[in-house]
Amino acid sequence: MRLLVVLPRFPYPLEKGDKLRAYHQLRVLSQQHEIYLFALSDKDVSAASKAALMPFCKEIRVEKLNFFTKLWNSLLAFFKGWPIQCGYFYRKMAKGALQRFVAEVKPDAIYAQMVRTVPYVQDIEVEKTIDYQDVLSQGMWRRAQRAPFWQKPIFKIEARRLQRYEAEVFAYFQHHTIITEVDRDLMPVKVKDNIQVVGNGVDFEQFKYEGQKKIYDLIFAGNMAYAPNVDAAEFIVNQILPELLPRFPQLRLVLCGANPAKRVQALQGPHVIVTGWVDSMAEYYAQSKVFIAPMRLGTGLQNKLLEAMATQLPCVTSPLAARPLKNAEYQKDILVCETPEEYVSIISRLLTDREFYDGVSQQSYQFVRTHYIWEAVTKIEGLR
Repeated sequence: MRLLVVLPRFPYPLEKGDKLRAYHQLRVLSQQHEIYLFALSDKDVSAASKAALMPFCKEIRVEKLNFFTKLWNSLLAFFKGWPIQCGYFYRKMAKGALQRFVAEVKPDAIYAQMVRTVPYVQDIEVEKTIDYQDVLSQGMWRRAQRAPFWQKPIFKIEARRLQRYEAEVFAYFQHHTIITEVDRDLMPVKVKDNIQVVGNGVDFEQFKYEGQKKIYDLIFAGNMAYAPNVDAAEFIVNQILPELLPRFPQLRLVLCGANPAKRVQALQGPHVIVTGWVDSMAEYYAQSKVFIAPMRLGTGLQNKLLEAMATQLPCVTSPLAARPLKNAEYQKDILVCETPEEYVSIISRLLTDREFYDGVSQQSYQFVRTHYIWEAVTKIEGLR
């Protein structure tokens, strides 16, 4: 099958969850299909990044979105009633380039990632699949709940528009996918059963523990400009760390990930290391003892949890982040907490009870090894 994949971001380097999913899906799908990639990008894509995708793609086209285009189309989207983020990723010239690419390739099917790409593909008369990934509207509602008062109206407007848009665009596609059952059940559509759950996986060759020396007691990882990650990092440093330090005065926490926001940079201190971009996230996992992810915002499956489990780290997280892990047994495969006191108690036990630590470590590794292999989860009904 000639498959045209349309992405809102170029899927390399792998510093964001949508890029990670796209990269591995391209890798797996290329084993059965001839892949043509059309990706948007807000910056120049390096030759090295393109080279990382070439083993999976017959041809790659990249359309750049400049700052003024994004600003102008975001304003237009506001007045059109579109979700602002759909305007942010839209460019008329890019749509024309995609239409010409379609005419050249004559694809048998189109696979479009996220509602951000809908304005580009909705009118193309080819069998189409949309990967919603997460329920973006639900994520916006959660951000509205915790946002400063002056930001709440903006997030609420965007949440309503996304909710309406997610429902409207359903009819443009013959096939629909999403990462978790939790998100599928939150989709604002009547025929939820028509949405196929296609999960994420983990690269076990990259993320593995090989006896590295443990340098950090706690690690939290992710794109540190992403609002849910910023919120979680502040929660760890401001509400959990002060209760741990009297008992563990030498404790070290590493906040590991690209593009740290100023609020994350401000958390740097004697017990907190903020790394920014790192070449190997796997190495930082392997050098840490416990992964902590007290997520209170966002939607979808947290890839960071899968990666940490693959590196044999006990993972301590929130109900929000744990819920999408289908078949996970709480307090066995994954340790779930709600209050700062619960986080402090379970982390203290992990750092002092070796038998408990080893048991959780091995149980979580076996869980992710059983349920989250990319080749097994990437089976998309519309692309067989």
